[in-house]
Amino acid sequence: MRILFVCSSNLIRSPTAEHHFAGRPGIGTLSAGVGSDAIRPLTAEMVEWADLILTMEKGYAETVRERFAEELGDTPMVSLDVPDRFKRNAPDLIALLEQKCLRWFHPSTY
Repeated sequence: MRILFVCSSNLIRSPTAEHHFAGRPGIGTLSAGVGSDAIRPLTAEMVEWADLILTMEKGYAETVRERFAEELGDTPMVSLDVPDRFKRNAPDLIALLEQKCLRWFHPSTY
């Protein structure tokens, strides 16, 4: 399964998720941002690549739908509701990501 994590700037939350979940059996990860200041801006190719898109906030999902409706097609997209109040790779951010993503990852990946 190829999972794309999306936040605004691709500075803290989505790259933390990308790196934390990378390397698990059967899982490919990428991250991107939808903001104009994104370190790695979201592209149509990334959206087409993904089997599942997990956004950090609901508004980002709406932005993905608006910008990439054709590429998105019927790819599932879910908002994790992870607030922008963490530092990159912070243990509390990782714990929250684990909790929020548990239902999206097969238990054998843990």
